[in-house]
Amino acid sequence: MRSQPFPATLRRKWSADLTAAEVYHLLRLRNDVFVVEQNCAYADLDGRDLEPTTRHFWLEVDGAPQAYLRLLEEPDGTYRIGRVCTARAARGLGFSRRLVEAALVEVGRTECVLDAQTYVADFYASFGFRPEGAEFIEDGIPHLRMRRSR
Repeated sequence: MRSQPFPATLRRKWSADLTAAEVYHLLRLRNDVFVVEQNCAYADLDGRDLEPTTRHFWLEVDGAPQAYLRLLEEPDGTYRIGRVCTARAARGLGFSRRLVEAALVEVGRTECVLDAQTYVADFYASFGFRPEGAEFIEDGIPHLRMRRSR
């Protein structure tokens, strides 16, 4: 991990508290990473970003989001972490780790699930997530469903 060359500010907001500009910048970061960089056309806008219980976490530098994740509350009471991404220029600075740590503080001892791209499964395992089921392909990319039980 590289040393952090600039301070990053952690932000956490409920969906209803996001400004239009914040929504735009967060969606742009997700688009830059998932659609453009990973060359994966998929339906990122799934209707869950604006649910009343959805929380958005991001790290910003000079007002620009550099890393992001979304925390959802599922109908069964579990939490779901998703849309974890970091801008190319900010990789290796520990930003994703900071975001997952912040989300897990919010989750507390409640069960949490995520669908990890297989190549980062070890990263999520470092937080206590364990694979659940076989690898599957989503939007052309291998994934593992992972669960963290407490």
